[in-house]
Amino acid sequence: MRKPSWNQRAKTLWAAAGILLFFLLVVIGGSFCAKRALVSDFSAVNCPPGRAHLFGTDWLGRDMFSRTLRGLSISVLLGIGTAAASAGIALILGILAAMSKRLDAIVSYLIDLVMGIPHILLLVLISLAVGRGLKGVVIGVMVTHWPSLARVIRGEILQLKEQPYIAAAKKLGKGPWGIAVCHMLPNVLPQFLTGMILLFPHAVLHESSITFLGFGLSAEQPAIGIILSESMKYLILGNWWLAVFPGAFLVILVLMFQYLGESLQRFFDPAGFHR
Repeated sequence: MRKPSWNQRAKTLWAAAGILLFFLLVVIGGSFCAKRALVSDFSAVNCPPGRAHLFGTDWLGRDMFSRTLRGLSISVLLGIGTAAASAGIALILGILAAMSKRLDAIVSYLIDLVMGIPHILLLVLISLAVGRGLKGVVIGVMVTHWPSLARVIRGEILQLKEQPYIAAAKKLGKGPWGIAVCHMLPNVLPQFLTGMILLFPHAVLHESSITFLGFGLSAEQPAIGIILSESMKYLILGNWWLAVFPGAFLVILVLMFQYLGESLQRFFDPAGFHR
């Protein structure tokens, strides 16, 4: 198998570094815009994009550039936190599946159970059950996005269990937990890291979706879902900028993180450079 050249790997690393820098700037910029995003100026209501307001203003005179940047930073932080927690659940369940056939059957049942329920419906039900708001979004996204990654990790671990060095470790007296941590965990870390990054776009989109539907963050927080939901009332008046800029930057954010995940997947899998 032909290995990827250094130039290919370097381009992947530079692209990943640039995307991570962009996300860092979004988070830092969003923190600086937190107060400005809530300030109303009734002398500048429904202004189109211009020098004074790059993304225009809304019906309360609030600067849409500040609100968009703040909303993106909230989405990034929520996406990273929930994706990491969900990936952690997937990793734990994947390792538990290697302990015994009974645990493997339980993990498989949980995966099939969660994947068998429509995603948005499950998110809405969990958000309602825990009281909506930030808590509902975090818990809902966290406990619904792990099955696909858990299935990948479980499949990888089942393949590893057939390897000769695993059988040798068992004969040398190593227990199931020791084998899982020392021999299996290092081998599934690339899948775990790649899967965690690829979970981020789904987490962001679903957070925005349930917020748009009114089951997520409160109206006081300038999240992208809330901005898009509120803008629907004013699009008929020709205020296109209220939805176009937040929606476009949300799509760009998701696509960039998806590209980052796919790039790291190719980096960890040399064959991916030539597929």
